[in-house]
Amino acid sequence: MIQKIIPTNVITGFLGVGKTSFIKTLLSQKPAGEVWAVLVNEFGEIGIDAGLLGSETDQIQIKEVAGGCMCCAAGLPMQVAINQLIAKAKPDRLLIEPTGLGHPHEVLKVLTQAHYQQVLSMKSCITLVDARKLSDSRYTQHEIFNQQLQVADLVLASKADTYDEKLIGELQQYLKDNTIEKGQTMTVEPWRYTQNEALLPAILASINLPHKLSTATNVRAVQAVTIQPKARLLDINYSPLFSADTSAQQLEFDEHGLVCKTKQVDGFYSCGWVFDVSYEFDFDKLLEFVKGLDVIRLKAVMITDEGIAGFNGVESELSIVELDDAMDSRIEILSMADINREQLESALIATSKRLGLSGHL
Repeated sequence: MIQKIIPTNVITGFLGVGKTSFIKTLLSQKPAGEVWAVLVNEFGEIGIDAGLLGSETDQIQIKEVAGGCMCCAAGLPMQVAINQLIAKAKPDRLLIEPTGLGHPHEVLKVLTQAHYQQVLSMKSCITLVDARKLSDSRYTQHEIFNQQLQVADLVLASKADTYDEKLIGELQQYLKDNTIEKGQTMTVEPWRYTQNEALLPAILASINLPHKLSTATNVRAVQAVTIQPKARLLDINYSPLFSADTSAQQLEFDEHGLVCKTKQVDGFYSCGWVFDVSYEFDFDKLLEFVKGLDVIRLKAVMITDEGIAGFNGVESELSIVELDDAMDSRIEILSMADINREQLESALIATSKRLGLSGHL
């Protein structure tokens, strides 16, 4: 049997830059009749990004890899997931989204191994960057942030409608000074979700260009900088709840129909809940609850009285999308301060009712 070679794009980017939203936009432009597959990498145990991407169809297949950077352990988790996804979907294109703190050099090293050369055709690696972060040394001094720029064939200045255009020029200069050899150029395109119809043609044309491998001979290494523990950033995709393939999970709900997990890592605190399908949340009350939180990261897929709502919050920015379906409701918060689980859980439950049960909880 002749195996078709699959055009493959790696979509990378650091904290809260909008990788999932960008992939969702790309999927909306999929040519009719083609099957596209998406491999999403997260850190935790129960998936959520697949829910934010939308429902699977015969022509869009989504798979998640749990447990941190999928290139670890000699890339075995990624290779297994790719093989399963190809066997199931037989895709015409593969999009791979490594976790925000994954090692893009190692991811690409796995994808370009000899046994994949007759299976995957590596096309443009796209890196999304919020240009405002260039003023934050926690980003510019972070090895992974700079690796993501090193491997890029196309850099998108994400959320460009929220900051001055001069920052895009500063991003171009940063690339010139830090991540590419003298005399080389790197394409930087503004990316505004509010104007994606106008900006997409150039981006869609670029995704079929071949990937220029980043090696020690063609990329100037960025000097490693030690970051003080208090300045460390945690990947926004980290979660003890939202990462694994939900179809493979057997959640053990308590007598109230809840699953809750908490974790503390390097001075960051996370708390996540899964509510069984009997819970219906009052959208207005839930929105008020979410807006009242003082956290650095929030994501959720919730069953509400106004439909299925996906929440995606990074610091003071919050976006809400309507989703088609959900098997349960999930929410996770990430904070730099200790989280009062009981208080937040009570406040969450107060925004809901359980269908088929009498009264509010």
